[in-house]
Amino acid sequence: MSELRIGLIGAGYMGKAHTLAFHSVAATFEPTLRPICEMLATSTAAGAAEHAVRWGWRRSTGDWRELVDDPAMDAVVIATPPRTHLDMVMAYVAAGKPIFCEKPLGASAEESLAMTEAVEKAGLANMVGFNYIRTPASQLARQIVASGEIGDVIQISAEHVEDYLHDPSLPASWRTRIATGTEAGALGDVATHIVNACLRLVGPIASLVADTRIVQPTRAGAHGPEAVENDDLGQMLLRFANGATGSISFSRMAAGRKMGYTYRITGTRGAIAFDQEDQNALWLYDASRDPARRGFQKLLMGPAHPDYLAFNQGVGHGTGYNEQIVIEARDFLRAVATGDAVWPTFRDGYEVDKVIAAALVSNRERRWVDVG
Repeated sequence: MSELRIGLIGAGYMGKAHTLAFHSVAATFEPTLRPICEMLATSTAAGAAEHAVRWGWRRSTGDWRELVDDPAMDAVVIATPPRTHLDMVMAYVAAGKPIFCEKPLGASAEESLAMTEAVEKAGLANMVGFNYIRTPASQLARQIVASGEIGDVIQISAEHVEDYLHDPSLPASWRTRIATGTEAGALGDVATHIVNACLRLVGPIASLVADTRIVQPTRAGAHGPEAVENDDLGQMLLRFANGATGSISFSRMAAGRKMGYTYRITGTRGAIAFDQEDQNALWLYDASRDPARRGFQKLLMGPAHPDYLAFNQGVGHGTGYNEQIVIEARDFLRAVATGDAVWPTFRDGYEVDKVIAAALVSNRERRWVDVG
């Protein structure tokens, strides 16, 4: 098995998740490339060194640029806030290194397109980190929709709502500032995940209308009250290219919701429903059954479903959040090994960011907006 020496930028929530994934992916999926955790980069040398020792990285640095020209670095994972992505991606494209970048790809659709065109022109393996859609249940949902089992899709009702900023005493952060986050707050943070799900499960979005709101106008800053500059919550109505309609809700203020990533898809022959807080189940409604036997059937995930057997052999025993990242790692290694595009690529990340850009225009101008 050949080795692929990985560089990781970022030692936060996602940095640790990617570390765990690279340490376990070889035993889980036995890929043709074995990842080596070569170098960890964070904003300080001391912090990088501490995390590298704790997490099992060979080397560390306080300057991500050291990874660019390092001959011992074969590929890079970018797990930093979106404002940093453009400079990092362009540097690694110039160095000819395959890139995995966390979502959202860019701070704007224009940035995302620039990065997409750069990696495509260079012919480099590239992926964006949309992990929730990789659960066995959501992979099964795609199979059911694509096969026509529930008929033609009529409507999707979806949401991604969490409560990580519901507490008004929580301070301002990079997420609440446009200069360090993006113009899109919850819209860019959580809505991107559920938009990605809509695109994957239903298809391209033709037009939309969006409404967003800042609920908590100020939060405590280092020098006193600081204005919150992007949205806390919002909604979208969608029209898909295939004629289906949909609605999306998104929030970082949804009290009590910890992972409120849900969708309900209605077709001409039935329906499916999914809730990430019960991620090892998919609900299926078959409208062709006898009226006395109609009702949603709970399908517990097991070895017969996509990517489940690699983790365990028991139906209903379940997979969790970190397993989604392991599946991402497997897919990235496959993209690097084969040179083939593996979904979701930067192009797919750009398609999500186009929807977010259209939503910002719609909210600002109070009208329906065509996407793309």
